[in-house]
Amino acid sequence: MGNGLGKVIQPIYDEVIARNPAEKEFHQAVREVLESLGPVLAKHPEFGEHKIIQRICEPERQIIFRIPWTTDKGEDMINRGFRVQFNSALGPYKGGLRFHPTVYLGIIKFLGFEQIFKNALTGMPIGGAKGGSDFDPKGKSDSEIMRFCQSLMTELHRHIGEHTDVPAGDIGVSAREIGFMYGQYKRLSNKWEAGVLTGKGLAWGGSLVRKEATGYGAVFFVHEMLKARGDDFEGKICTVSGSGNVAIYTIEKIHQLGGKCVACSDSGGVIYHEKGLDLDLIKQLKEVDRRRISEYTKHHKDAVYKEKGNIWEIPCHVAMPSATENELDGKDAAMLVKNGCIAVGEGANMPTTPEGVEVFLKAKIAYGPGKAANAGGVATSALEMQQNAMRDAWSFEETEVKLHKIMKNIHQLCYETAEEYGEPGNYVVGANIAGFVKVARAMLAHGVI
Repeated sequence: MGNGLGKVIQPIYDEVIARNPAEKEFHQAVREVLESLGPVLAKHPEFGEHKIIQRICEPERQIIFRIPWTTDKGEDMINRGFRVQFNSALGPYKGGLRFHPTVYLGIIKFLGFEQIFKNALTGMPIGGAKGGSDFDPKGKSDSEIMRFCQSLMTELHRHIGEHTDVPAGDIGVSAREIGFMYGQYKRLSNKWEAGVLTGKGLAWGGSLVRKEATGYGAVFFVHEMLKARGDDFEGKICTVSGSGNVAIYTIEKIHQLGGKCVACSDSGGVIYHEKGLDLDLIKQLKEVDRRRISEYTKHHKDAVYKEKGNIWEIPCHVAMPSATENELDGKDAAMLVKNGCIAVGEGANMPTTPEGVEVFLKAKIAYGPGKAANAGGVATSALEMQQNAMRDAWSFEETEVKLHKIMKNIHQLCYETAEEYGEPGNYVVGANIAGFVKVARAMLAHGVI
């Protein structure tokens, strides 16, 4: 990171920019990976000869489609849907669907590109994809969301399947939306094909721990980083941005491991509770009542709410950005390091800007990039696929043990790869190279396709 792309990689990146204009998030994700790959091409010249990097940067298939639906008041609405099936070298395409007004092709491509390497790191047989829509589920009735999901699936169903592409949830897509989409898929395909979607309800093929998996997995990864330095979560003050699914279960696992979370956030502002967050209240507000985090102070008068506040100003030992991309910049990173932060684990996808990453790496704190740290969600989705294929259902404890083992293996792989390539302790280099090499070898084995 920070050393530029080099004379071999730079032309490849320039070509990506030229072929994909005005997709800044995608450009950022590609550059972040390519900055690690110079030593890989030197060690494996066959990857360069067969243009593996160029092929990985070009999606195998990009699908863009219209989603018409009708509001409860009878108004006809039009949204745009996306599915970018990026790479299937390791298995069927796998990646979430995001419903958010900011969604456009560049966001989906950045997420899909990251998903290739994240999925490779899990050791599971899954390729990389992502999808979604610029639809905003906030303020919509259940009936409106159902009609939208049915319209989306009317088009998407022809492009997915348990051996082809297996979508899951992401921002704005929970078990409710997955249920509506699965019902329409079943109706159109005339098949009970549970393995075609993951994140399903427990009553009809879902997996225990899936809801908790991304947050739990991120904490397991940070715990491994701390252990590698002779430390652990016991007594650590932590901050977790966001208050959705990932943030809630990040907080839960930190508390279970002896840490204390003192702050979380939503799009409105930041809540700070010095004696430790009341997780049961947060779950009630966000999962049951669907309320804003500002209402936390109605129940805890000693907590402080700061509208549009910056959570990274709060001193902590461990920071877990778990909301959205580019939420933590260079200034925020410098503030965290100055205030004594020793570890950062990304629960969200690419939440730290390149400038922020540079600060963390220079400070040599334990920094876990999203493609490694938040891989627990997709790993447990793959475990859900296994259970569906076997017509089986595992206990919570059994599934959590499998998740914990996967995250330990990801940490070990990233740690050892960083050392192999002369960057000990650099999990960015370790994750990028380990994921890339696994996919590249599979692509070489399959020939030029």
